[in-house]
Amino acid sequence: MATIIAFIVVFFVLVLVHEFGHFIFAKRSGILVREFSIGMGPKLIATRRNHTTYTLRLLPLGGYVRMAGWQDEDDEIKPGTQLAIELNSAGVVTRINTSDKTTLQGGIPVQVGKVDLTHDLVIEGYANGNEDELQHWAVDHDATIIEPDGTEVIIAPEDVQFQNASIWKRLLVNFAGPMNNFILAILVFIGVGAVAGVQQLDTNQIGQIVQASPAAKAGLPANATIISVNGKQVASFTAIANQVGKTAKGDAVRLRYRAPGSQAVKSLAIQPKSGTIGIYPSITHNFGTAVAYGFSETWSIATRIFHVLGQMVTGHFSLNKLAGPVGIYTMTSQAASGGVMSLVVFAAYLSVNLGVMNLIPIPVLDGGKILLNLIELIRRKPLSQEKEGLVTLIGAGAMVLLMIAVTINDIMRQF
Repeated sequence: MATIIAFIVVFFVLVLVHEFGHFIFAKRSGILVREFSIGMGPKLIATRRNHTTYTLRLLPLGGYVRMAGWQDEDDEIKPGTQLAIELNSAGVVTRINTSDKTTLQGGIPVQVGKVDLTHDLVIEGYANGNEDELQHWAVDHDATIIEPDGTEVIIAPEDVQFQNASIWKRLLVNFAGPMNNFILAILVFIGVGAVAGVQQLDTNQIGQIVQASPAAKAGLPANATIISVNGKQVASFTAIANQVGKTAKGDAVRLRYRAPGSQAVKSLAIQPKSGTIGIYPSITHNFGTAVAYGFSETWSIATRIFHVLGQMVTGHFSLNKLAGPVGIYTMTSQAASGGVMSLVVFAAYLSVNLGVMNLIPIPVLDGGKILLNLIELIRRKPLSQEKEGLVTLIGAGAMVLLMIAVTINDIMRQF
C-alpha cells in the first residue's frame, strides 16, 4: 500500500509540474487554457477560475492542458442538436448546456440550426419547440459550455486560440513542460545537496571511514588527507579510488597521509577486501556547491539518457534500458524502501527522464510539436491540417507500440 501511495504521489507531482509549465506559458502568451486536468478518464471534481476549468480525473495516468483551438466547437454541436442556453439581461448567450447531467435553471431549450463559437459567436435555432420561427442569439466572448460529461469550460473564440499565437510563443509553450521537469530536478538536487551534503570528489581529503572496514581496522582516521597511494601522488578522491583499484590482488594498499589538524606525514598499509578499503569522500554542505551540484547532476542524468536514446538510432539498443509503468512502479518500491530522501532523489531522476523523453521529436510528444513549429518557422507557413494529423497519427501509433513492448518486457523481467 505504501508503494502505491508513493507511486501516485510521485506521478502526480511530476505531471502537475510538467503541465503547469505548458499552462503558465500559455496564459502569459494570451492563449486561453480551457481546462487543466490531472488524471485521465471520468471527472471526479472540477472548479473554474480565471477562465480555466481545473479538473481531477479518476485515472492517475497523466494529465493535460487543454488550450483553445485544440478542439473545433463547430464540430461538437451539429444541426438538430438539442441544448439549452442561458441569456444575460441584454439577451446575449452566457451559458450553453449540451449535457444530460446538468439542468440550467431558467435555460431556454433550443433545437440547433447553426452554431459558430469560433468566428461569428452566434447560435441559430428554434426555441421552446417552436419550429416556425428561426431565432438568432449572439454569444458572449467569455460564455461557457457544459460538455456532455458535465464539465463546464469557456468557449474557444478565434482570437485566443493556440494556433493564432505567434510561432515563438507556441514554441515556448511546447518547450515549457520539459523545461519545468528539468527545473524541478535542479531544485530537488540543490535541496538534497544542501541537506545531505555533496560528495567532494575533487579533493584528496577523505570523509568517514566504514565501520569494521579494512581502513578502520588499520587505524586510518576519518577526514584524513591522502598524499599518495602505492607511491603515486593523488589530488582527488577519484584518483585515490583508481589507485586502490589498481592494487594487485593479495597486495596491501600503501598510503601516505596527514591526520586532521596535523602536518605530520604518516604511512599505513591496508589489506583491501573485495577490492575496497572502506572510505567515503568528504561531504560539504556549502550552498554554492549544492547549487552547482543541482545543475551538474541534472545535466549528467540528461546526457546519459540522450546517450541511450542515441543507441536506438545506432542499433545498440535494448528494451531493458527503458521502463514503462510496471518498471517505474518497481523502481518506486525500491526507492521508497530507502526512505524519504531516496524517494525524493528518485523523483528527481524520473523528472529528468520525463523531460528528456518528451523532447523526442515524435509528433504526439512535446518534441514533435516543437519540430513542427521549427518546420513552420523555416517554411514560413504551417503544415496542412491533413498532413499534421497524419504525422501525429503515425507518431501516436509508434508510441503505443513502444509502450506495449516496454510494458511486456517489464512484466517478463519481474519473472
